[in-house]
Amino acid sequence: MPDAIFSHPRLARVYDALGGGRSDLDTYLGLAAAAEAVLDVGCGTGTLACLLAARGVEVLGVDPASASVDVARAKPGAGAVRWMVGTAPDAAADPANHQRFDLATMTANVAQVFLSDADWIRTLRSIHTCLRPGGMLAFETRNPADRAWERWTKERSYQVVDAGAEGLVEDWVEVTGVDGELVSFESPTIFRSDGERVESTSTLRFRGPDALESSLAEAGFGGVEIRELPYAPARAWLVLARA
Repeated sequence: MPDAIFSHPRLARVYDALGGGRSDLDTYLGLAAAAEAVLDVGCGTGTLACLLAARGVEVLGVDPASASVDVARAKPGAGAVRWMVGTAPDAAADPANHQRFDLATMTANVAQVFLSDADWIRTLRSIHTCLRPGGMLAFETRNPADRAWERWTKERSYQVVDAGAEGLVEDWVEVTGVDGELVSFESPTIFRSDGERVESTSTLRFRGPDALESSLAEAGFGGVEIRELPYAPARAWLVLARA
């Protein structure tokens, strides 16, 4: 089940406002410069998918949170994107998607939401099925050595944002537990217009480079590169792999 921050209709409507600017997507837009077709896994509210479609790229945006996809479908230019409420294995289940895409992306935290090895490998294999020979998978993941979770406190993350029709909204992130590679945290959201508070809890897995490379190889990928993520050097990696 998707976390409430993505699946709760009211939270999905304010997700973009709370997330701020999306300069992080510049990296993926650059990678897609020569792509004719892109699979956006965990597309969320569809910002990247719509930007790509506006450039004439064929895009399939896939996300298990129907509330987020509803927001995506309402955006300008969203009619040029194919949307699917589901997962990468759902996309791969349609033979029409086999070897169709030049590039597959997982932006933001998407690659870290797969907690078990089985779910992660299944997702990677499904993406591999959808990529053309030589096609690229690109995703980002945090460097565990940076220990980002130590900065996830209410004092350091609290914000109040004007979310347009929803008025002022406040939220923050606070870690609730660390268990090896797994980090759990809560992110409450409060709507000041009526006082509604919506709770959301999440867990991310912080894989190291060896685990990333071995899992990609097991899923059939080669030519793996682990680079510093341009917008967060030393804090996160951009991982590239070829089908």
